[in-house]
Amino acid sequence: MVNRFFERNLTSVRDLTRADFELLFNVTDKIISHHATYDVCRGKTLGCIFFEPSTRTRLSFESAMLHLGGNTIEISSILSSTQKGESLGDTIKIISLYSDILVLRHPLDGSSKFAAEMSTKPIINGGSGTEEHPTQTIQDLYTMKKEMKKIDGLKIAIVGDLKYGRTVYSLLYGLSNYDVTIYLISPESLKIRTDSIYEIKKKLQILESTRLDDHLDDLDVIYVTRIQKERFQDKEEYFKVKGSYTIDKNVVKKMKRKSIILHPLPRLDEIPHNVDRSIHAKYFKQAEYGKYTRAALLGLIINNGFVNDISS
Repeated sequence: MVNRFFERNLTSVRDLTRADFELLFNVTDKIISHHATYDVCRGKTLGCIFFEPSTRTRLSFESAMLHLGGNTIEISSILSSTQKGESLGDTIKIISLYSDILVLRHPLDGSSKFAAEMSTKPIINGGSGTEEHPTQTIQDLYTMKKEMKKIDGLKIAIVGDLKYGRTVYSLLYGLSNYDVTIYLISPESLKIRTDSIYEIKKKLQILESTRLDDHLDDLDVIYVTRIQKERFQDKEEYFKVKGSYTIDKNVVKKMKRKSIILHPLPRLDEIPHNVDRSIHAKYFKQAEYGKYTRAALLGLIINNGFVNDISS
């Protein structure tokens, strides 16, 4: 089997085909089913460069690398020489000297593509500005496939901050490889940036609305996003839309019996904690899958023979 990921950058979901997703899903299945660690990254080092706060992405990458027998080093804007004025380009060049693969999270749009030009080692986009978060999409699609047993044919609502949420754009790019119906539910001021999904609209059936309740009977997946206060230049505008959608027990009661709730996390008030035990709540399982989908990605990028080793 050909490993198309070997020594490859992953800066955008748009670079992935349906076949790429299916390969990642198959390798992830194998990693989970073996209930064991692999040594495909023994002697290799992952460089984590996080210039924005992160819990799940950073820790799941570190855990995934350890699962594969490798090591991690990390740097942040607070502890790096960027505090002395060092450029992002120089920082990337230095870390690539000490690592075999890098994952970058940065607040600027275009940062991961710039890093890929500067680095001598493969770069993975761990979140770039308001643009994309490709490894989140991989775990999102994997969760849908595992929990719903399919992706084709699903009716999926993406709810909340559709303007600034980079997970939203990556998810739409990823879903454009499948036959699905998308409901974009948001306040008027947080509607999707149409220029960013111009091509996607040619591939997906999309319905835009401000009301979630009108569509609950149809939905298989409700993908909830938080309203991102840090992306608003005018904080008054944030408070106008804060709490626009709450997936509480009253909403859950109206959902289809087998439908699921996903969330890239962190959450604020959009999903109360008393929903966590609902059979529909899959967002913590989604976070758990993130370790294994990232392990599949790291293994494939670092070790050309991993795809055959794990299939044997």
